[in-house]
Amino acid sequence: MNRIFRVAGWMVLGTLGAGALGAIALHRGEPLNATWFVVAAVCCYLVAYRLYSAFVAAKILALDDTRATPCERHDDGRDFVPTNKWVLFGHHFAAIAGPGPLVGPTLAAQFGYLPGTLWLIAGAAFAGCVQDFVILFCSIRRDGKSIGQMAREEVSERGGFIAQLAVLAIMTILLAVIGLVVVNALKSSPWATFTLAMTIPIALLLGLYLRFVRPGRVLEASIMGVALVLFVVVAGQWVADSPSWSRVFTLSGVALAFAIIAYGFAASALPVWLLLAPRDYLSAFIKAGAIFSLAAGILFVRPQVLMPPLTRFIDGTGPVFAGKIFPFCFITIACGAISGFHSLISSGTTPKMILRESHARFIGYGAMLLESFVGVMAMVAACAMPPGVYFAINSPPSIVGSTPEAVSATMSGWGYTLAPQTMPALAHSVGELTLYNRAGGAPSLAVGMAQIFSSTIGGERLLSIWYHFAIMFEALFILTVLDAGTRVGRFMVQDLGGRFWKPFGRTGWMPGVLVSSAIIVALWGYFLYQGVVDPLGGINSLWPLFGISNQLLAAVALVVATTILMKMGRLRWIWVTLLPMAWLVTITMKIFDVNPRIGFLAYAKALAAQVAAGKIPAEKIAETQRLIFNQRLDAAVTGVLAAMILVLIVEALVDWYAILSRRKESVLHESPYVATRWAADFSGAAHGDD
Repeated sequence: MNRIFRVAGWMVLGTLGAGALGAIALHRGEPLNATWFVVAAVCCYLVAYRLYSAFVAAKILALDDTRATPCERHDDGRDFVPTNKWVLFGHHFAAIAGPGPLVGPTLAAQFGYLPGTLWLIAGAAFAGCVQDFVILFCSIRRDGKSIGQMAREEVSERGGFIAQLAVLAIMTILLAVIGLVVVNALKSSPWATFTLAMTIPIALLLGLYLRFVRPGRVLEASIMGVALVLFVVVAGQWVADSPSWSRVFTLSGVALAFAIIAYGFAASALPVWLLLAPRDYLSAFIKAGAIFSLAAGILFVRPQVLMPPLTRFIDGTGPVFAGKIFPFCFITIACGAISGFHSLISSGTTPKMILRESHARFIGYGAMLLESFVGVMAMVAACAMPPGVYFAINSPPSIVGSTPEAVSATMSGWGYTLAPQTMPALAHSVGELTLYNRAGGAPSLAVGMAQIFSSTIGGERLLSIWYHFAIMFEALFILTVLDAGTRVGRFMVQDLGGRFWKPFGRTGWMPGVLVSSAIIVALWGYFLYQGVVDPLGGINSLWPLFGISNQLLAAVALVVATTILMKMGRLRWIWVTLLPMAWLVTITMKIFDVNPRIGFLAYAKALAAQVAAGKIPAEKIAETQRLIFNQRLDAAVTGVLAAMILVLIVEALVDWYAILSRRKESVLHESPYVATRWAADFSGAAHGDD
């Protein structure tokens, strides 16, 4: 009887989710209620986790809780540390949920709410979650090895070495972009800067408490940590209102860049239990709390989605960014649906800390679902604003104008109503000088969240508080990706160095830890500094690389995953990873374009022609030359990365053919089976898994 009720309940849930998706896809005419987005996302995620992730776990991976995981076999108190599954879920979610699920959907909203929402939900369930889950499993079975190491062992020595170089280069770009978004979010907000700075000593306190004072008392530490974080969030307003303290925490872009570089080095070199894991765990509370609060606010207020399902800009003429709906919607959204960066965490810090193989489903598949929900909420926040307000915030002045009257006239020409006084009044209400030309996730998400919450709790007088909380909220998202990513980068540098001198490759050797940490922060720190001093703010130069590199990295991960599944004898199931891989390769190989608004070299050529024709004022020559250099650098880096990925794919195809034609013996490079010491009850209580 209970089984009948369970089956009936899941059928009802599935029907409700399908109905909500149908309402989103087919609704026309009057504005759509945002409640449908929350219902569709939650129902689809629950069904996907219950059915599809269970299918992958049982039929394809065959998770085995009797095997000792890397943290049990190699516990060193630094990188391999047995960790409570809830703490590790918090770390993993905080580490993967960076700027992508906020910035990507916000930018893609220029196409309308429909394509981005469908890709966020379906892409996560069938591509992103699968990649994270499978790569985490593969790394667990190989003593926590990185994606590059697995490529070298499972695909080919040559292809794997090229993949390692490509992954390290991609990681450098991703971390530089992430750091740049943090700088841009903090350089005008002493409130957010103070709050983020204070999470570091709080995390150190929490790590010491769990390690020495009350080992295993996760609930106690969580209550203490969350209370302190909430306090510093409130105290941030006091700091911002104090003239003396405000000056201390109002830093320039260059100063913030060097502070972030120093933090990245510390997070990479210190033991994982001391700073990285507790800080990410605390950040996860703020992130998840804010997102679920936003979802609750949407259900309570039931705001209308004012953006149409499809806009006039699907043809590539959009003001926010150039490019047609295919493939740029799927490249721009990236992290909310599938992200190559996640494979670095799934084969970096997380597999070295997981207690049991069965936790991989909850952490790998489940955390990605939660990130996708972040993306859906960002889409709702962007689309719940009047279209005129959205485009005024996210469009450059060269397209929409630089005065309220000009912007209003441009919006009217596009068919959107925007009174000249609307944007100045909105900026004043949230405590900003201007909201024009603020492309990206933070301002749009902040305005959307502020309007929803202010209509729910507190009215207009709390609009500014909600806005600044949202800005700080995004910065929290991003910095937790930066610290975990830097540590993963350190593992890559050590692995590459270990090919030439074996002691350098030992993750527990302190000189190697310090040198490799310095190398990785110097690599991404250079690009971060160049972005900070860039005349256009850096995002125009680095963000295109972020989207392309991120999806190329996901293709690498899925190539490795497909090869491993083939060697495991799961030939009938390799479509699970093969289809997402083919899709990513298809959409990301558009590197060069004759349109100067899209192609790096085309834009550099157009600028160089303007300089040669004397159309650039003398005082702008140096600035333009820097832009030309950045565009050519972007083209060169992207071309090299794409070439490396193509080499890896060719190597994999040769390997697959040899395996299928039985010309090559299928050899898996899994670590030998070792029975877990917790085989009796799997409680892991000694390591705080209560």
